[in-house]
Amino acid sequence: MPLIIGLGNPGSKYAGTRHNIGFELIDTLAQSLSVRLGPGKGPFHVGKGNHAGQPLYLIKPTTYMNNSGKAVRQAINWYKKEIDHCLVCYDDLALEVGTIRLRPNGSAGGHNGIKDIIQQLGTNAFPRLRIGIGSDFPKGQQVQHVLSPFTDKERTVLNPTLDKAADATFCFIREGIEEAMNKFN
Repeated sequence: MPLIIGLGNPGSKYAGTRHNIGFELIDTLAQSLSVRLGPGKGPFHVGKGNHAGQPLYLIKPTTYMNNSGKAVRQAINWYKKEIDHCLVCYDDLALEVGTIRLRPNGSAGGHNGIKDIIQQLGTNAFPRLRIGIGSDFPKGQQVQHVLSPFTDKERTVLNPTLDKAADATFCFIREGIEEAMNKFN
Protein backbone atom coordinates (compact mmCIF):
# COMPACT_ATOMS: atom_id res chain seq x y z
CA MET A 1 0.00 0.00 0.00
CA PRO A 2 2.05 2.97 -1.25
CA LEU A 3 2.15 6.44 0.25
CA ILE A 4 1.92 9.21 -2.34
CA ILE A 5 3.20 12.39 -0.69
CA GLY A 6 2.78 15.79 -2.31
CA LEU A 7 4.81 18.68 -0.92
CA GLY A 8 3.62 22.26 -0.49
CA ASN A 9 2.87 24.99 2.01
CA PRO A 10 -0.39 24.93 4.00
CA GLY A 11 -2.93 27.73 3.83
CA SER A 12 -4.82 29.66 1.17
CA LYS A 13 -1.99 32.22 0.91
CA TYR A 14 0.10 29.59 -0.94
CA ALA A 15 -2.64 27.91 -3.01
CA GLY A 16 -1.78 27.93 -6.70
CA THR A 17 1.87 28.84 -6.19
CA ARG A 18 4.71 27.02 -7.88
CA HIS A 19 5.93 25.57 -4.59
CA ASN A 20 2.53 23.90 -4.11
CA ILE A 21 2.52 21.83 -7.29
CA GLY A 22 2.92 18.68 -5.15
CA PHE A 23 -0.34 19.55 -3.37
CA GLU A 24 -2.00 20.13 -6.75
CA LEU A 25 -0.95 16.66 -7.88
CA ILE A 26 -2.45 15.13 -4.73
CA ASP A 27 -5.67 17.06 -5.45
CA THR A 28 -5.67 15.73 -9.04
CA LEU A 29 -5.18 12.16 -7.79
CA ALA A 30 -7.83 12.58 -5.08
CA GLN A 31 -10.36 13.81 -7.61
CA SER A 32 -9.54 10.97 -10.01
CA LEU A 33 -9.93 8.37 -7.25
CA SER A 34 -12.87 10.08 -5.48
CA VAL A 35 -10.82 10.38 -2.29
CA ARG A 36 -11.38 12.97 0.44
CA LEU A 37 -8.46 14.02 2.61
CA GLY A 38 -8.76 14.72 6.31
CA PRO A 39 -6.50 15.05 9.34
CA GLY A 40 -3.97 12.24 9.72
CA LYS A 41 -2.16 10.81 12.74
CA GLY A 42 0.60 13.40 12.52
CA PRO A 43 1.27 16.74 10.81
CA PHE A 44 -0.40 15.74 7.55
CA HIS A 45 -3.73 15.29 5.82
CA VAL A 46 -4.47 11.85 4.42
CA GLY A 47 -6.96 10.07 2.22
CA LYS A 48 -7.18 6.36 1.48
CA GLY A 49 -7.91 5.27 -2.06
CA ASN A 50 -7.61 2.38 -4.44
CA HIS A 51 -6.10 2.12 -7.92
CA ALA A 52 -6.19 -1.05 -10.03
CA GLY A 53 -7.00 -3.10 -6.93
CA GLN A 54 -4.07 -1.59 -5.05
CA PRO A 55 -4.86 0.40 -1.88
CA LEU A 56 -2.89 3.62 -1.38
CA TYR A 57 -2.68 6.69 0.81
CA LEU A 58 -2.53 10.27 -0.47
CA ILE A 59 -0.63 12.56 1.90
CA LYS A 60 -0.26 16.35 2.20
CA PRO A 61 2.05 17.57 4.98
CA THR A 62 0.60 20.37 7.10
CA THR A 63 4.08 21.61 7.94
CA TYR A 64 5.67 24.32 5.83
CA MET A 65 7.76 23.14 2.90
CA ASN A 66 11.13 23.53 4.63
CA ASN A 67 9.93 21.25 7.47
CA SER A 68 8.39 18.52 5.31
CA GLY A 69 10.65 15.82 6.75
CA LYS A 70 8.83 15.59 10.07
CA ALA A 71 5.49 14.93 8.36
CA VAL A 72 6.97 12.42 5.91
CA ARG A 73 8.80 10.54 8.68
CA GLN A 74 5.67 10.39 10.86
CA ALA A 75 3.48 9.20 7.96
CA ILE A 76 5.98 6.47 7.08
CA ASN A 77 6.18 5.39 10.72
CA TRP A 78 2.40 5.52 11.32
CA TYR A 79 1.58 3.47 8.23
CA LYS A 80 4.61 1.20 8.74
CA LYS A 81 5.86 1.60 5.17
CA GLU A 82 9.25 0.95 3.66
CA ILE A 83 10.67 4.09 2.07
CA ASP A 84 10.65 2.50 -1.39
CA HIS A 85 6.83 2.24 -1.13
CA CYS A 86 6.59 6.04 -0.96
CA LEU A 87 6.58 8.53 -3.82
CA VAL A 88 7.45 12.12 -2.89
CA CYS A 89 6.08 14.64 -5.43
CA TYR A 90 7.39 18.20 -5.57
CA ASP A 91 8.37 21.25 -7.61
CA ASP A 92 11.72 21.54 -9.39
CA LEU A 93 13.31 24.74 -10.68
CA ALA A 94 15.73 22.82 -12.90
CA LEU A 95 12.88 21.48 -15.04
CA GLU A 96 10.83 23.57 -17.44
CA VAL A 97 7.10 23.88 -16.91
CA GLY A 98 5.49 20.87 -18.57
CA THR A 99 8.31 18.46 -17.66
CA ILE A 100 8.25 15.65 -15.12
CA ARG A 101 11.04 13.34 -13.95
CA LEU A 102 10.92 10.24 -11.80
CA ARG A 103 13.95 9.02 -9.85
CA PRO A 104 14.50 6.21 -7.34
CA ASN A 105 16.79 8.41 -5.18
CA GLY A 106 19.05 11.44 -5.36
CA SER A 107 20.27 14.60 -3.71
CA ALA A 108 18.11 17.49 -2.55
CA GLY A 109 19.21 19.53 -5.57
CA GLY A 110 18.85 22.74 -3.55
CA HIS A 111 15.23 21.97 -2.56
CA ASN A 112 14.84 22.69 1.15
CA GLY A 113 11.82 20.41 1.58
CA ILE A 114 13.73 17.46 0.14
CA LYS A 115 16.79 18.40 2.18
CA ASP A 116 14.67 18.19 5.36
CA ILE A 117 13.20 14.83 4.31
CA ILE A 118 16.68 13.43 3.68
CA GLN A 119 17.81 14.72 7.07
CA GLN A 120 14.76 13.32 8.92
CA LEU A 121 14.91 9.92 7.19
CA GLY A 122 18.68 9.62 7.22
CA THR A 123 18.70 8.60 3.55
CA ASN A 124 18.19 10.01 0.08
CA ALA A 125 17.04 6.62 -1.25
CA PHE A 126 13.33 7.30 -1.75
CA PRO A 127 11.38 7.49 -5.02
CA ARG A 128 10.43 10.96 -6.16
CA LEU A 129 8.44 12.67 -8.88
CA ARG A 130 9.73 16.12 -9.79
CA ILE A 131 7.42 18.53 -11.59
CA GLY A 132 9.00 21.41 -13.50
CA ILE A 133 8.19 24.97 -12.44
CA GLY A 134 10.81 26.69 -14.61
CA SER A 135 13.64 29.02 -13.69
CA ASP A 136 12.74 32.19 -15.57
CA PHE A 137 13.42 34.70 -12.81
CA PRO A 138 16.00 37.39 -12.08
CA LYS A 139 19.08 36.45 -10.06
CA GLY A 140 18.35 36.47 -6.34
CA GLN A 141 14.58 36.13 -6.85
CA GLN A 142 14.25 32.37 -6.32
CA VAL A 143 12.04 32.64 -3.23
CA GLN A 144 9.71 35.10 -4.94
CA HIS A 145 9.55 32.80 -7.97
CA VAL A 146 8.61 29.61 -6.10
CA LEU A 147 5.99 31.49 -4.06
CA SER A 148 4.43 33.10 -7.14
CA PRO A 149 1.49 31.72 -9.13
CA PHE A 150 1.90 30.28 -12.61
CA THR A 151 1.09 32.59 -15.52
CA ASP A 152 -2.00 31.87 -17.63
CA LYS A 153 0.26 30.64 -20.43
CA GLU A 154 2.08 28.28 -18.04
CA ARG A 155 -1.27 26.98 -16.73
CA THR A 156 -2.25 25.84 -20.23
CA VAL A 157 0.87 23.62 -20.20
CA LEU A 158 0.67 22.69 -16.53
CA ASN A 159 -2.83 21.23 -16.45
CA PRO A 160 -2.00 18.42 -18.95
CA THR A 161 1.30 17.97 -17.11
CA LEU A 162 -0.58 17.23 -13.88
CA ASP A 163 -2.58 14.58 -15.76
CA LYS A 164 0.68 13.08 -17.05
CA ALA A 165 2.13 13.17 -13.50
CA ALA A 166 -1.00 11.39 -12.24
CA ASP A 167 -0.54 8.71 -14.92
CA ALA A 168 3.11 8.34 -13.87
CA THR A 169 2.01 7.98 -10.24
CA PHE A 170 -0.50 5.29 -11.16
CA CYS A 171 2.24 3.48 -13.09
CA PHE A 172 4.48 3.69 -9.99
CA ILE A 173 1.68 2.15 -7.92
CA ARG A 174 1.05 -0.69 -10.38
CA GLU A 175 4.56 -1.43 -11.67
CA GLY A 176 7.18 0.31 -9.50
CA ILE A 177 9.63 3.16 -9.98
CA GLU A 178 11.81 1.57 -12.68
CA GLU A 179 8.90 0.89 -15.03
CA ALA A 180 7.42 4.34 -14.35
CA MET A 181 10.78 5.91 -15.19
CA ASN A 182 11.00 3.91 -18.43
CA LYS A 183 7.55 5.04 -19.52
CA PHE A 184 7.46 8.67 -18.34
CA ASN A 185 10.99 10.11 -18.26
